[in-house]
Amino acid sequence: MGFLFSCFSGMKWQFHPVTRQRWARFRGLRRGWWAFWIFVGAFVVSLGAEWLANDKPLWIRFEGRNYFPVVKFYPEDVFTGNGRMTRPDYRALAASDMFAPGSGNRMVWPLIPFGPLESLTPGDIALPPVVTVTARPVTFVVSADVDATGRILRVQGDAKHFHLKVGAELPVQEAVQTGIAERLANRAAPAVDASVAGGWISLSPFTPRDEAPQRVRVTLRDKLEAGAARQAIVDEEQPVYPPDFPAPGSAGWQLSTTKEQVRFPFRPVRGHPLGIDSAGRDVAARMLYALRTSLLFGMLLVLTTMALGTLAGAVQGYYGGKVDLLGQRFIEIWESLPFLYVLILLGSVFGQSFGLLLAIYAIFNWIGISYYMRAEFLRLRKLPFVEAARVIGLPPRKIIWRHMLPNALAPLVTFFPFLLVGAIGVMAALDYLGFGLPPPTPSWGELLAQAQEFPQAWWLVLYPALALFFTMLAGVFIGEGLRAAFDPKPFGRLE
Repeated sequence: MGFLFSCFSGMKWQFHPVTRQRWARFRGLRRGWWAFWIFVGAFVVSLGAEWLANDKPLWIRFEGRNYFPVVKFYPEDVFTGNGRMTRPDYRALAASDMFAPGSGNRMVWPLIPFGPLESLTPGDIALPPVVTVTARPVTFVVSADVDATGRILRVQGDAKHFHLKVGAELPVQEAVQTGIAERLANRAAPAVDASVAGGWISLSPFTPRDEAPQRVRVTLRDKLEAGAARQAIVDEEQPVYPPDFPAPGSAGWQLSTTKEQVRFPFRPVRGHPLGIDSAGRDVAARMLYALRTSLLFGMLLVLTTMALGTLAGAVQGYYGGKVDLLGQRFIEIWESLPFLYVLILLGSVFGQSFGLLLAIYAIFNWIGISYYMRAEFLRLRKLPFVEAARVIGLPPRKIIWRHMLPNALAPLVTFFPFLLVGAIGVMAALDYLGFGLPPPTPSWGELLAQAQEFPQAWWLVLYPALALFFTMLAGVFIGEGLRAAFDPKPFGRLE
């Protein structure tokens, strides 16, 4: 560590005119340039997540004094005088008489007045006072016994609805008449369904008996058209029905009411525009804090892996020979270790944490960039300015970090955004699988894991997926812009 500190502390970089030209070219690539500033803006906003989403007020004016709970802890005794030194319930205080209008006391809440770890209860969700009324036509079913002549012998059910009378002849179609005749003749017959005016008439399957029956039972029922059921959303206290909707008590209609119940995860509602997760936590607050966690993890991981990869590649490329050969053999052995198994093993021993995940991923992720840095230093070690530095007696440390590294920055700058979005994607994948950050840490992958458990909760899929998509898209745009800006062809010329 002391060697690295002395290396970086002694560096006094002055960018080459070609580097400044490349930076100017990157600024001219509008898609990459705007994506860069959007990415930086999102990172800056996420650093102030406590000021945007918090279950503590930003500012309290109480009895002539100012309090800032978002940056300082105040016990409950400060506001209630009850002697309790625990964290106050600021929502209960805001609803109490102490902060009633005209009291001179007030609170200012963040834009999202919910914390990422705060769990709500179903009673905290304010639903509109409406109910859904469903009207379905009443289904009339009548059974009638008929003889061989088709005369009705007995009726069970609402005979008036079908205009049936005992002693009258039942008007039926030929298929039904044939079915009745087969049953009266004591012959096996299949079920019969036929359409009649306003409904259906049916005969059940018949199996021959010891004695032929003297009568046959037919069933008549209403013919319900598709879309016959109707729905209306009305006020719970003072319902007003649409003009074409059957009023309560209407003949021929059956009305039922349903009121939406809060069960977590719950859809977006007023006050929770992105919905609520399975533990009753606000998704918007968790999305914002997950953005900060993802970007911080990605930044720290990429900086760490680039430092390790640059150190390994610089030493191999500068010294070459046996140092390079031994370094390559060590890298081949190291990259054969199973990353996921090591993560699971150490996580079960030491427990899941941000630092452990960062450390384990960093010690496996530096290998790729070390190949590019090794190639750059192998190319630069034979150039005249390096040979001249050796001749005048400069130590290897100064040659590597002061003279060679500024000329080998192209791989670092070009791969930085791609490594960053890759780290964010890997973190989301590990959280989705349950091998990432410990719960209840806000994470996009953890929200996607909840969505798999609750497929009907579309908001748990949509918003984390969009966040991952746009984050990675911005990283790709930045990477494309940097690659185009650092392309040597526009600056090369033949002499």
